[in-house]
Amino acid sequence: MENYTKDLIELLSNNRNAEEAVPMKQYMRNQFEFLGIRRPKREELLKAWLKRNGLLSKEQLPDVLTSLWNMPEREYQYTALELLEKMKKKLDKDHIDLLEWLILHKSWWDTVDGIAPNAVGYLFQNHPELIGSYAEQWIESDNMWLQRSAILYQLKYKSKTNERLLFDYVLRRAESEQFFIQKAIGWALREYSKTNPQAVKQFIEGHELKPLSRREGLKQLDKQERIQSNESEE
Repeated sequence: MENYTKDLIELLSNNRNAEEAVPMKQYMRNQFEFLGIRRPKREELLKAWLKRNGLLSKEQLPDVLTSLWNMPEREYQYTALELLEKMKKKLDKDHIDLLEWLILHKSWWDTVDGIAPNAVGYLFQNHPELIGSYAEQWIESDNMWLQRSAILYQLKYKSKTNERLLFDYVLRRAESEQFFIQKAIGWALREYSKTNPQAVKQFIEGHELKPLSRREGLKQLDKQERIQSNESEE
């Protein structure tokens, strides 16, 4: 396993592009260093790598992901997320602590938004007993990224969304001054409005939300109203 991780790290390192790394770092507000490997190239490298070396087992997942996560350049974390996505269906409830660790370390929207609606969402859907002990703690924690994860984990649930819980979590953080929380609230509501527009509209109209959350939450509904209005005029 040590050689597996070491060789993967070397593969990415050997494909660094210093010129590309500059704008990539700037785009992420200079939060992280970059190798300069754009997504298409990175995915191409990983695909060839997996074809040669195979996918790891779920028991090996924590060691590999944490090793990649501890590397300084952001592409290593992106590669870890790609491996996690490929392994998603093999996750069991014991992996929730690993996911929490990933959320809490080197936290920014680009990694958290890959973990929460995908891996965490999948795990909570298959092990709903985890919600009470993890999502409940996250929404009440002092950590913005855990709060964001609790709001976003149902993002892809559509008709399986626990509406009561979604609205409850939104209200618990509705007064937050954090941009990433306000944005998450709007995103979660906008996505659910594609499934239950009336419920979301009534919720937004009936509660005090930050302007950003309200604006983002209503985007889909406003778009549909404009389409209907144009159709009626025709």
